[in-house]
Amino acid sequence: MTEAALAAPVAAPSVDRERLAAIGFVLPSFVIIAGVFALPLVLLLGVSIVDANGLTFANYKRLLGTPYYLGVVWNSLRLGLLTTLIAFLISYPAAFALARARGALRSVLLATLFLPLAASVIVKAFAWTILLRSDGIVNETLMALGIIEDPIRMIFTETALIVGAVNIFLPFMILPIYAIVAQLDSRYAEAAATLGASPVVTFVRVILPLTLPGIIAGVALVFSLSVSAYVVPTLLIGEKYPTLATAIAKAYLLAREPGFGAAAGVVLLAIAIAIVTLSARLSQEPK
Repeated sequence: MTEAALAAPVAAPSVDRERLAAIGFVLPSFVIIAGVFALPLVLLLGVSIVDANGLTFANYKRLLGTPYYLGVVWNSLRLGLLTTLIAFLISYPAAFALARARGALRSVLLATLFLPLAASVIVKAFAWTILLRSDGIVNETLMALGIIEDPIRMIFTETALIVGAVNIFLPFMILPIYAIVAQLDSRYAEAAATLGASPVVTFVRVILPLTLPGIIAGVALVFSLSVSAYVVPTLLIGEKYPTLATAIAKAYLLAREPGFGAAAGVVLLAIAIAIVTLSARLSQEPK
C-alpha cells in the first residue's frame, strides 16, 4: 500500500474531532439563543394565530384590514421614516465635523455624544415635555425675545414627537457614520480632484459610496428604534398618535387581548426584520 493510502484513514478521525469540538463550543450559545430569543418569538407567533377555537387569523385581519389600525401601522412607519431622515440630515455633516476635530475639541464633542446615552429614554422624553410645555423654557424664551406674545402649543403635537425622537435617537445615527468617516483617507478626494472631478462629483462618486456602510447601519438602527418606540410617543403626543407599540401595550395591559397584541408584535417584528435584512443586503460589497 502507498503512503497516501495509509494516511487517509488517519485524517478522518482528526477532522471529526475538530468538527465535534466546534459543535461543542457552539452548542451552548445556540441553546441559549434558542431558549431566550427564538422560543419567545415562536410563542408570540403562536398566541397571535391560536385561540380557544383553534387556528385563526382574525387578529391579523383586524389589524391589517381595519382602516383605524392601518392608520396605526402607518403612524409607526411615518415616525420611523421622518425620524430617520431628519437624523441622517443632521448626522452626516456632524460625523464629518467630529472626524475632523482634533484634541480637546474632539473629546468634548464625543462626550456630548456619549453622555446622553447614559440617561434613560424616559428621562430624556420627560425633559422634552418640560422644555416644550406652555410655561417651558422654549415658550418663555420666545416671549422674552418678543417673537411671540402668547405661549404656543408645542407639547402633544407631531412636531414635538419628531423633535424629541430625533434628539433621543441621534447618537445611533452619528456613531456608525463617524466610525466610517474617521477611517477615510483624504487622498481619495485629492486624487479625484487631480483627475479633474469637481467637489460635487467627488462627493457623489467617491465620498458617499465610501461612507455608505455607516449610513446603512445608522439608518437600520434609528429606524428600528423609532418605529418601535413606546415611551417617546406616549409622553410627547399621547393618544393623538397611536402606534404599533402603544397598540401592543393597550392590548395586553388594558383590553386584555393577548392575541391581538401578539399579532401587532409580529407585524412590528416583521418590519424590523425587513429593514435589517435590506440593510444587510445593501451593505454587501458587489462581487
